[in-house]
Amino acid sequence: MPFLPVFLWTDILIFLLLAVVAGAVVYIRKRPHLSAPWNSVIQRKRGMMAIMILACYVVIGLLDSLHYRPVLESDGNGDQVHYATEVISVFDRLAQPLRQQVEKTYSAPFAHQLYVKEMQTDADGTLVYDYPRLKHGASHLDHPALKLDDIQQTVLKASLLSILLVFIVYLCHCILARWRRKSTLLTEAGRIIRGRSDYPLSTFYLMLLLLTLTAFNLIALSGDYHVFGTDKVGNDVLYQALKSVRTGLVIGTLTTLVMLPLAILLGIAAGYFRGWIDDIIQYIYTTLNSIPGVLLIAAAVLILQVYMNNNPDQFETIAERADMRLLFLCIILGVTSWTGLCRILRAETLKLREAEYVLAARALGASNFSILHRHILPNLMHLVMIAVVLDFSGLVLAEAVLSYVGVGVDPSMISWGNMINSARLEMARDPVVWWSLTAAFISMFILVLAANLFADVVRDAFDPRMQGAQ
Repeated sequence: MPFLPVFLWTDILIFLLLAVVAGAVVYIRKRPHLSAPWNSVIQRKRGMMAIMILACYVVIGLLDSLHYRPVLESDGNGDQVHYATEVISVFDRLAQPLRQQVEKTYSAPFAHQLYVKEMQTDADGTLVYDYPRLKHGASHLDHPALKLDDIQQTVLKASLLSILLVFIVYLCHCILARWRRKSTLLTEAGRIIRGRSDYPLSTFYLMLLLLTLTAFNLIALSGDYHVFGTDKVGNDVLYQALKSVRTGLVIGTLTTLVMLPLAILLGIAAGYFRGWIDDIIQYIYTTLNSIPGVLLIAAAVLILQVYMNNNPDQFETIAERADMRLLFLCIILGVTSWTGLCRILRAETLKLREAEYVLAARALGASNFSILHRHILPNLMHLVMIAVVLDFSGLVLAEAVLSYVGVGVDPSMISWGNMINSARLEMARDPVVWWSLTAAFISMFILVLAANLFADVVRDAFDPRMQGAQ
């Protein structure tokens, strides 16, 4: 076998969550009252834009969640197969040029030389204190003066290829619509451009063009240049920014899996049963809120770090060690962030338990479980959905802050927080090394902005009060 599959805990949970989402999609599509709000999300231009951007991040995260250990070359002395100790992912394999094009130290974006001067030997044997050429960046050029023309030609070719791809997709869409509607090709093309369909197809194709332009240009340029430069040890910053996507998605999604059961069960129980149950639950989340969350997270992470240092034999690779810390961080964030949603659900349940349909069900002899399952929980799901999408961006930002103060993910794991933490000292250099911080900021800003736009559209679609105002 040319590789050995590696199943990390976060990988298993991510694909389990993906299976649950796929099952939910099938379940919702069969029920018009559930699919109607989601259709309204897609029919909004902001919703379409946010979904397409988030889909790009999700694809990168899923590709980076398929881990394996490649086989080592055999020396021919035996039949035993040996695998590398390094765990890589499918994304690492696809981005292998970015991963392997390591320079000596810092280099600026699109640079052809290092960022610092060094003593080097000239062609005639004399020592010269100058900027040395990069081993990979712009190494295909004989003269650095040709760099601007080469970049322009590369961008032009990649842009034309992306436009051609979008046009082919658009043409196939028009042909399929013509076959389904029994109309002419020009009619369907005009209908899509003028926005006379149920969905904002013009926005879809505009975003598709922008995304393909960005992707094709990054792929074409990163083969010959370091688009975002390199860091202190010469690693490509663009690769680090893309590699950090999985960490941000794991923090945002797996933390939600821990938070939701606690918030839903305790919030509904406190609001419905009241009495001593309500008192105990209020005491728990009031006490938890009185303790600074950063202190709890730091204490838990340090306890885990001591355990891993005392039991190194339980982790075969560095990736498993870093993954365990990431999973533990998700659990701690989930345990400390469920109280806000719990309060909201408790207050809403207190109102719903006095509703006429709940009183009628109780008078007809329905059990508490039946009332909670059939009447209370369905009327709270819009709040749960809104809270989930709103908290996602906050959790992504929380990882950056925690890694910055040293209690976030493992230092060996690439993340936006670790990039910002390492850029803290780089900003004090002269001249300033600004591109690591900029790459992390841009990547995180786009994800958080798309998540917030999606949260606004979901709130408008699921909140009954917002629907009544429209």
